Amino acid sequence: MADSPQYFDLITMGRIGVDLYPLQTGVPLSQVETFGKFLGGSAANVAVAAARLGRSTAVITRTGADPFGTYLHEALVDFGVDDRWVTPVAAYPTPITFCEIFPPDDFPLYFYRRPKAPDLEIHADELDLPAVRAAGVFWVTGTGLSEEPSRSATLGALEARGRAGITVFDLDWRPMFWRDPGQARPYYREALRHATVAVGNLEECEVATGVRAPEACAEALLAAGAELAVVKQGPEGVLAVHRDGTRAEVEPVPVEVVNGLGAGDAFGGSLCHGLLSGWDLERTMRHANAAGALVASRLACSSAMPTESEVADLLARAASPHAAGLPSQF
Repeated sequence: MADSPQYFDLITMGRIGVDLYPLQTGVPLSQVETFGKFLGGSAANVAVAAARLGRSTAVITRTGADPFGTYLHEALVDFGVDDRWVTPVAAYPTPITFCEIFPPDDFPLYFYRRPKAPDLEIHADELDLPAVRAAGVFWVTGTGLSEEPSRSATLGALEARGRAGITVFDLDWRPMFWRDPGQARPYYREALRHATVAVGNLEECEVATGVRAPEACAEALLAAGAELAVVKQGPEGVLAVHRDGTRAEVEPVPVEVVNGLGAGDAFGGSLCHGLLSGWDLERTMRHANAAGALVASRLACSSAMPTESEVADLLARAASPHAAGLPSQF
């Protein structure tokens, strides 16, 4: 390993795949005739979202050794995300995900990740730990804890990071990825012990902490080790509480929802951008909400991630909102 690792503003670790989204909305998947192909997966999308805001980003993940894997490499590079730690797994195909789009708040997902997703084949001994330690933000997800060897690699990377800089645990609860969802909480608790920032919606917070009320969620996440708890409440907005007592409660930005999928990843990339910029908590949350709202107002996920100027424009227009819909949940 190099003595002086290359610095990235953000390194994410976790899920990647190909999203195949209907080009018709309000139509059951059985009747859809045409699809758009997009880079997907939470870790990849967060890296893309931050890159669109001007940050240097990289992702640690794995794909199949197949044409879809090749496509994901090309897409990451096109979005400005470094793909040096994206490696192939010959044994498993690159995952694909289909969705149905019923605005404003119904977007069923259908994951094809069996017999096993390559991104769960990340091995601890293959990690570039000096680069992980050097990154401005290191971001991991709950999905990465769902199976070995990814679980040990994720927890090992967090331990090696040693709470240096900003270490984000995206609770990212997907019960269908767990062989026994009831076993998730101990691994979530271990990840929280190493994280400085925890972010999730109410369901995800309940999985991690056993409580669901927003204030109780924030308190429990802080008690588990986080310095900043970000609790997303869908139409009720977002609650952010810092260990030092600073807090922000920010309402959603009104938009006409087209596809709510990917809004949470845009929120995450913007959250990293705000934290790296040293913004105060309210400004960071408002920016992240606006980034998520912009993606919710668009069909795609990765290619829909907004630029800084687009977020600023929406925040300016939101002073007198007229749109009817709200993002359902980030």
